[in-house]
This record gives sequence, structure tokens and C-alpha cells, in this order.
Amino acid sequence: MTSPAPKSASLYRMVMPGHTCPFGVKARWLLKRHGYDVDDHCLTTRAETDAFKAQHDVKTTPQIFIDGHRIGGHDDLRRHLGLKVKDPKATSYVPVLAVFLVAALLALGINWLTFLPLVSFITLERFVAIAMMLLAMLKLQDVDRFATMFLNYDLLARRLPPYGLAYPFLELGAGLLMLTRALDWLSIPVALFIGGIGAVSVFKAVYIEKRELKCACVGGNSNVPLGFVSLTENVMMVAMALWMLVGVH
Repeated sequence: MTSPAPKSASLYRMVMPGHTCPFGVKARWLLKRHGYDVDDHCLTTRAETDAFKAQHDVKTTPQIFIDGHRIGGHDDLRRHLGLKVKDPKATSYVPVLAVFLVAALLALGINWLTFLPLVSFITLERFVAIAMMLLAMLKLQDVDRFATMFLNYDLLARRLPPYGLAYPFLELGAGLLMLTRALDWLSIPVALFIGGIGAVSVFKAVYIEKRELKCACVGGNSNVPLGFVSLTENVMMVAMALWMLVGVH
């Protein structure tokens, strides 16, 4: 019984002194992973790359050929192999869920280092405070872009646009003070204020006006949909502030 002929593919990708195309590297790995013998053609100059594009009437590299037929670029190869191609415009809760997961791990880590029970009310307090700080950090990467996106739904920012610029700093400061339990007289009203307005704004936009918006909670360039998770962020701030206000431990 004869063994099947090996599958072969030709890959044309940019490999220049100052730039190696990452999608070319990913395409090569995918082909090898799926059992293809790869004839790897490296385009090492801009002139060589432009000549290849003109010859095959394509606008981008890499380009993959299988059995003499052009498949296309990296995303086209994924489709050819039956793999999922991510839609860059698709909404996802993954960014904010990742923040919550990291915040929980950090809270557990701090408890471990301070010899406190891993599961306790202190863990919950630290989780909320750290989550606030991480979310503020993401907003601070581009404050102006966040503030612009924030204007789409926040009731106070619509009336007072500078509030959107101040919000990440207020969230960061309140989170830090809550984590250290310093200046409760300041952190509690700040958290109640920004969390309360945020919760009302999200609820109004999503559940009353039925608007489909993107949330600015992880920065101004995210595809996180405005909805339950966004509401949860604000409710957590309010709940944490009330918890500290009544002094429950």
C-alpha cells in the first residue's frame, strides 16, 4: 500500500532586515502544523515585494499557494483550513473578564503574602479595589479617546465633558485608597458618586433606551459591549463603598 503524496504549499512573505511580517510567520506555522511541506519564499527587499504584488495582482503579503492555486493571505489560509477567523469589529466581554480574573488572582496573592485566609471578606474588598485600579489603568492609556467614547452614554459627562477626562483618575484614586483603607472619608463618596452615576447611565442606555453601544470601561478602543458586565463594574464600586461605609468585616 503506497503512502499518500505529501501535501505541499508555497509561501511568499516579507523577511527584510528591519521587518519580518508576523502574518507570514503565522502562516508558515499553520501550514507545517497541518502537514504541508512549505516552499518558503522570502521577499527580502521592498522592490522584490512590490514586483511580486504586481505580478500576482495582490495588495498584501503573505500569499499562499496550494497545488498551484492561490489561497490568499493568512486569514484566507485559516478559512481554507476550516479554522475560525476573528472579526475585528466583533464585540467581546473577554477584555473586562480578563481584568476581573487578574484582579481576583492579585487579591488572592496579597492575602497569601499577608497570611490571611484566601477566601474572606478582605479578599472581596481587595478584588474590587484592584479591579478598579486595573480598569483605570486601561482608560489612562488614552484618556481623551476614553472620554470621547464615554460621552456616548454617561449622563454627567454629556452635561460636563471634562468629567470624562477626570473619571479615570477618580477611579484610580478611589481604588488605591480602598485597597489601603486610607482616607475612607474621601474614597467612599468618590466611589459612590462615580459608580452611582455610571450604573444609572448604563441601565438607562441599555435597558431603557435599548441602545447598542460599546463600553469605555476598558479604554476608548475596546469592543466590549455596553451591558450587564459594564453595569456590574459600577455596581461593584457602589457596593464596595456601602460595605466600607457600614464597616462590615
